[in-house]
Amino acid sequence: MASLSIPRVPVDKVMAESRAASFTRRSIKAASKAQALRLAMSMIDLTTLEGKDSPEKVRSLCRKAVDPLDGSAGGQDGAGGVASVPSVAAICVYPMLVPHVRDELARLGARGGARGGARGWVKIAAVATGFPSGQYPLKVRLDDTRRAVDAGADEIDMVISRGDFLAGNHAKVYDEIMRTVEACGFTRERAGDGGFAHLKVILETGELETLDNVRLASDVAIRALSDSGLASVPGAAFIKTSTGKVEPAATMPVTLVMLQALADHHEATGELIGMKPAGGIRTAKSAVHYLVMLNETLGHISWPGTGGGGGGGGAAYMSPELFRFGASALLNDLCRQLAWLASGRYAARYDFADA
Repeated sequence: MASLSIPRVPVDKVMAESRAASFTRRSIKAASKAQALRLAMSMIDLTTLEGKDSPEKVRSLCRKAVDPLDGSAGGQDGAGGVASVPSVAAICVYPMLVPHVRDELARLGARGGARGGARGWVKIAAVATGFPSGQYPLKVRLDDTRRAVDAGADEIDMVISRGDFLAGNHAKVYDEIMRTVEACGFTRERAGDGGFAHLKVILETGELETLDNVRLASDVAIRALSDSGLASVPGAAFIKTSTGKVEPAATMPVTLVMLQALADHHEATGELIGMKPAGGIRTAKSAVHYLVMLNETLGHISWPGTGGGGGGGGAAYMSPELFRFGASALLNDLCRQLAWLASGRYAARYDFADA
């Protein structure tokens, strides 16, 4: 295993928390809010990661993901005047349930076509590598990943070995990420053909103890994703806060530190690596706060070749290709808020069907 030298970037905890809090005080006009709510909906990885998950539950989740208003009381008469809403970005499940998601999305016509409508492309994400603890031999974790990819997963959400990271074995964490990239089917020769699974690296920030460690873990993951070549494909590589199984999960200060690591890497290399806060983001209000933070931190970065930044089609990070919310309860609250903007009346929780 090669040695690894990662410069340590100190984080001012007080300033990070103060700046993160400032994003919650932005004033947003109604028209912009509606746009933000729809954008947040298109960025959701709709997730179920419970021991009682079943094929029927994930089939129901697929139907909700493809058309969030379908069959709901709020969906009659357009959810109180709400226009059609986008499908979510992905369904996130345990590897054993990937075939059921694949078959149901195919039945619904959601495995092809353009994103953005009720029948857009919905990706399949699988948590692998011994999720959520990662406390398994590397061979077992890599086999878990390969099986999920072979079953049809478009994306793998892997967990790093937090114990190794906290023990200072950063090269070991780097190596396991590199090996997982390989298990996803990626090689530099295949970078242009898309025949590989994308990878999200979960840091489990609630166990990393300090914002300095969050920044260092982000930099280790980013280095591995870059050195493997995966980060050369925009949107193929992500870093992610949490499994959702540890408290605290996603927080705004943690996410801000990770976003800044991505901004610094882009400035140095031009590579676009995605970000996924996950766990604890349950309300539309919180999601909008995260989008404000995202826009003010990375919104100036354009897709390669588009020119300009911070708006229009060129704003790379303001898209599900580079930003996701890992969530389950968030989707219905976004539906309720859109209904309120359209009608001036709050929908009851039961007006929108759960998955």
